[in-house]
Amino acid sequence: MTARVFAELAVRLQAPSVIGELFAGVVLGPSLFGWIEPAEAIKLMAEIGIILLLFEVGLETDVRRLARSGLKSVQVAGVGFVLPLLLGFGLAYWLFGLPMLVSLFVGGTLTATSIGITVRVLSDLRRQHGPEGQIVLGAAVLDDVLGVVLLALLYEFSIGGGVSLLNAGKVLLFVGAFFVLAPVAARLISLLIKHFDSLSDTPGLLPTTIVSLVLFFAWLADALGAPELLGGFAAGLALSRRFFLPFGIALRTDEAFAHRIEDQMKPIVHLFTPIFFVFVGLSLNLREIDWSSPFIWGFSLTLLLAAVLGKLVGAWFIREPWAVRWVTGMAMVPRGEVGLIFAELGRVGGIFDNEVYAALVMVIAFTTLLPPFALKWFYARHAERFPG
Repeated sequence: MTARVFAELAVRLQAPSVIGELFAGVVLGPSLFGWIEPAEAIKLMAEIGIILLLFEVGLETDVRRLARSGLKSVQVAGVGFVLPLLLGFGLAYWLFGLPMLVSLFVGGTLTATSIGITVRVLSDLRRQHGPEGQIVLGAAVLDDVLGVVLLALLYEFSIGGGVSLLNAGKVLLFVGAFFVLAPVAARLISLLIKHFDSLSDTPGLLPTTIVSLVLFFAWLADALGAPELLGGFAAGLALSRRFFLPFGIALRTDEAFAHRIEDQMKPIVHLFTPIFFVFVGLSLNLREIDWSSPFIWGFSLTLLLAAVLGKLVGAWFIREPWAVRWVTGMAMVPRGEVGLIFAELGRVGGIFDNEVYAALVMVIAFTTLLPPFALKWFYARHAERFPG
């Protein structure tokens, strides 16, 4: 309830709802009132929420949009993925002297773009179909895919206790096989679900079976040595109405059935995912941080600069008018829920201490909060450069 209240307040203040949900955890947790602790029951619901969140990301992923937007999206996504990773790792490892695994997680946390927040802002401004909108949406799709693969690698490093080329190769092999086979299996299973749904008069059959499918693929991903999140993402990708198989092999997609899945799953997803963001806030203890320490401020500010510049630079070199390049770069900055997933994985794996975790959450919060306002101001200031 508290998460919903703070999310509504955030939206009314024209900020992303995830900021309100995160703040609700900070208020209820040890950072402020200390009314709620991150107990096992909440942690379990948060883990279900994060799997369903990645399911929703996969459900809304349109890989064909990436193909249509072409090399510009690939360039924006590629540079916007690699540069923040290198900058974050370099700053953490060489400037602040953090261990290699911690530095890799810091760099990984700065890579991903929140496609949900980006789409919301561009839709509000009615620019999702403009040239910059198509580039950004295509780049965000590729960012998501690269981010999930990187997440799988970092997960393996965290449970393996360090960086290993052998483990990295194993994970990439498993992830590749999973991405090829899991969507096919999920699609075939969905045909069975569709068949039984058409025969059954029992209410709730569709969301129940879909949730079971998502959790099964999460278990399967974990059994193969990848994060459970990968299973949720693959299931969402397969059940998307924009699903297609590589190499020109296609299965017929029922648009109406895919829409029914989206419509009936959204309430469940929106019930559990705020619990994850609240849990992040509950896990953050701002009272234990030495705010007089130069580290927390220097680390936060340099990472914030790297997070913003890393996304802007990728857009500066595409062949578009300067206004389109600026908008494209700003739209790629929000980290949102995807960044929090990386940060939480690092905390749960014992990679981040409280100060590093707090610094990353602050960076994610600022990169999520500021770009929507910056984009709205920029469009209003240069409206003549964006006709239609």
